Amino acid sequence: MAEDEQSGIEPRSFLTCVAEVAHLLGVGDVAMNPNDQARRLAHAVRKPLLERASLPDELFAPLMAAAVYDPDPSFCRWFVEPAVYAFGRRRVLAALVDYLRIGTDAERAGAVRAWYSAHVPLRADRSPAYGPGGVRDPALDESQDIEAAWLEASRAAAARYEGV
Repeated sequence: MAEDEQSGIEPRSFLTCVAEVAHLLGVGDVAMNPNDQARRLAHAVRKPLLERASLPDELFAPLMAAAVYDPDPSFCRWFVEPAVYAFGRRRVLAALVDYLRIGTDAERAGAVRAWYSAHVPLRADRSPAYGPGGVRDPALDESQDIEAAWLEASRAAAARYEGV
């Protein structure tokens, strides 16, 4: 039995993660049918995420959770890309390493899906969050040490499953 089931806490889902992002962005109710509720809500937050020149720090963790819990490896980019522009590739990759190290199996799988999207090429014309005047602080995207940490965490995760 999962810890959430034992404690009575509702387990996280893609829908709850996207709903938190929508709430923090102030995106109102979106007409949805139950079968595609999460995807429609994700679509509703996509444009506001990319149009903003900055995102509040409180949005970082919910964005990363939405990316990790998104079951579709193509669509998780909808959350990863704005996070990379607003918070930097380094911070995004570090969060994904944390999911890989201490997350549940589902979170680890989501981190692997999101890792690919976190390497999106950045372009000044793609997001106003790129940087004033098309200039971006290179420290935001320096990630060699984080990529080494990813490899180490990947090896550790693989070693855990070899014994299973």
